[in-house]
Amino acid sequence: MENELKASDFELLYDLHTHTTYSHGKGSVEDNVRSAMSKGLGYIAISDHGPGHLFYGINRNDFPNLKNDIEKMNVKFPKLMVKMSVEANTVHGGNGLDIKPEEFEEFDFVIAGFHFGLFGCSSVHNWLWSHGLKWGEAKLREKNTKMIIHALRENDIAILTHPGDKGPFDIKAIAEVCAETNTLMEINCRHDHLTDEEIRIAMSVPTVKFILSSDAHVPEKVGDCRVGLERALRAGLNPDRIVNIRRKG
Repeated sequence: MENELKASDFELLYDLHTHTTYSHGKGSVEDNVRSAMSKGLGYIAISDHGPGHLFYGINRNDFPNLKNDIEKMNVKFPKLMVKMSVEANTVHGGNGLDIKPEEFEEFDFVIAGFHFGLFGCSSVHNWLWSHGLKWGEAKLREKNTKMIIHALRENDIAILTHPGDKGPFDIKAIAEVCAETNTLMEINCRHDHLTDEEIRIAMSVPTVKFILSSDAHVPEKVGDCRVGLERALRAGLNPDRIVNIRRKG
C-alpha cells in the first residue's frame, strides 16, 4: 500500500537500555555516549545488569563509580543527557527484584526483566523450556507471570524489558498490570521479544504504552532500533503508542 508506514518514516528520540563494561557490555560509558551523539539522540541511559546476576551483574560497589562516570559525561557533553539506570532482575519473593527498595535512590529510574543466571527465578526450568523441554509449561507460565506481576506491583519500574523472553509468560495479564502501574513494555531490538504476536496481544490493552530499546552490548548498537520498529509496524501497533519515536518532518 502506498500510504503504509515504514520504519524509515520515524526517528528515535532516546535509548534507555544500553550496557557497558560495568556488566555485560563491551564499551565504556563514554563509548556509548559518543555513539548516541553520532545517532542524534537526545539522551540515553546506562542500564547495566542488576547485581544479583551470577555471571555479569554490576557490582554494588561500582554504583558510585558508574554515577561518577555519568556525571562526567553530562559535563563533557552538555548537549546529550545521560541517565543512570539498572536492568534489575526479577525473582520470586521479597520485593521481586535483585535491587533492594533502598537502592532505588541510587538511580534516575529502574528498568527490569527476567534473565537466567540467578537463584530464585526458576532459571533452570526456564532454560530447559527455552531449549525445547516443554514439560510443566502451564505451571511454569503461571509461576513466571506471578513473578513479573509481583515485581511490577511492588516497585516503581519504568520499563519491563523484553517481556516474553526466555520462558513462557501470560503477556495479556502482564500488559494489564503494566497499564495499571504505568510501566512501559519494551520492544527489544537485540532479542525477539516482544514478538509480533506478543505486540498484538499487549496492544489489545488500550492504555499500555511501548518503548523501543537497543539493549546495546556494544557501542555501535546504541540507538539501533530499526528492527524493533519494523516488528511493531508489522504487528499493527499505532506508532503513537511508542513513546520514544517521532515522525520525520
